[in-house]
Amino acid sequence: MFLFFSTLIWLINNLSRSYVSTAKFNLEYVNLPEGYLFKGATDNELKVRLKAGGFQFLGFNFRRSTIAIDLSEAQRKDSMFYVPQSVYKKQVERQLSGSMSLVDIETDTLFVGMLAVISKKVPVRPNVEMNLARNYLLDGKIETKPDSITLVGPSDEIDSIRVVRTKKLTLPDVDSDFSESVEIYKSEKLKNTEYSDGEVELTAKIARFSEKVFEVPIKMVHFPDNVEVKTFPDKVSVLCKAKLERLKKLEADDFEVIADYRQLEEGEGHGLKLQLRKKPSGLHSVKLQKDTVEYILNKK
Repeated sequence: MFLFFSTLIWLINNLSRSYVSTAKFNLEYVNLPEGYLFKGATDNELKVRLKAGGFQFLGFNFRRSTIAIDLSEAQRKDSMFYVPQSVYKKQVERQLSGSMSLVDIETDTLFVGMLAVISKKVPVRPNVEMNLARNYLLDGKIETKPDSITLVGPSDEIDSIRVVRTKKLTLPDVDSDFSESVEIYKSEKLKNTEYSDGEVELTAKIARFSEKVFEVPIKMVHFPDNVEVKTFPDKVSVLCKAKLERLKKLEADDFEVIADYRQLEEGEGHGLKLQLRKKPSGLHSVKLQKDTVEYILNKK
């Protein structure tokens, strides 16, 4: 016990003294000038000589501290950026604890690579291959959150970019709403460009649909008053696909199918061509079962 306490007292006594020794700091470069992108530096660590207590030097053996180098004070010569020792030495001293003092720095100048850049906001387009299960449809469109991202890079890389796409998402036999996180596709050509977001959320609503056929009368338009026309048949079937709740609210009067006399004047075909001129909103698809009918004209 006497030996243990003697050794402990000796150790505390020695560690309490001040020493001059070498220490290493990791460097973190901060506060880039506006319009520039950090591309690396010649030094990522800094060797210095410090005067400090033995306990503090003991701490350096367990963890290495980080010193922030403020690049807003960087100087420029031609295309090269640098921080002279006279500038960054003061930054280092401000970040040392009060019981430490800086004696010497090994590195004279820190050289930094910075690339002039611009920023550009572009929309995101989802790249989705979706196979819907039988009797299901996409209710609306696929939503993207966020719907646009910001690119930061050299003008010669991003000037021509109008849109960015997601990586391909394949969804087989979809029969329910979905929400998927998908990465942004990053082109190899944009090697110096940064993206504000690396992924987006794609969401969509999926609904079960039904079909219903409506018998709609054919309406004649632009026919002269002295011409009487009879079509065979006088009604046409209109096939609608929509959600069941929507189909229940529809009637034949919600649709209008016309035959235009002007097509006869222009000599378009032998039959009378039909057009769907009016249809309600909120339908997945609407289709005429036949688009031409036979007809007879009689002059009054």
